[in-house]
Amino acid sequence: MIPVLAVLAAAAAGGFRLAMPLLLVLILRREDGWEQVPILGQFSPQVTLGILSAWTVWELLVTIQPWGMRLMQPLQVLFSPFVGWILGVMTAQVVGIPTGLWDVMGLMGGALALLLQLVQVGWFYRWGRFPAWVILVQDSLCGLLAVFALQAPQQGGLIALLLLWLALRMSKDWQRQFQRHRRAQAPD
Repeated sequence: MIPVLAVLAAAAAGGFRLAMPLLLVLILRREDGWEQVPILGQFSPQVTLGILSAWTVWELLVTIQPWGMRLMQPLQVLFSPFVGWILGVMTAQVVGIPTGLWDVMGLMGGALALLLQLVQVGWFYRWGRFPAWVILVQDSLCGLLAVFALQAPQQGGLIALLLLWLALRMSKDWQRQFQRHRRAQAPD
């Protein structure tokens, strides 16, 4: 069960940012089987780490501004399932999940990352813009989840499950509000 919690923690990190969790997991792997890393293993480690480092800095700086969030959200929604899949497979490799289950872990990771990203989009359009403290919490949580995935998978997985519960609860509340609004707007 602990390896699955590790995968959930890594995937949840991919639901907040794209490059930061990939960068942190690759650094924590310490070059273990670079060739086995899905998609990224086809490129040299120096180039990949350089690109991910630059993208992480860009992502952290741009998301502070409302225009940056509007620019990043379509990219994050589009690529978060892929990042979640890569993180799920990478984490499954590191924590020793059997090879036959790597793709299942990747699919689970991609679905969780997409769900968390969609909830963030809903929050953004509901609030209009994120306060600075929310962005700081997102970035901190992303980094912690990526580190916890490999260093403390039980705690990271529990945080990921809590985030999943909150996301499902929020979506249910939004659905109820939408239905009430729709009934109030309906002609009598």
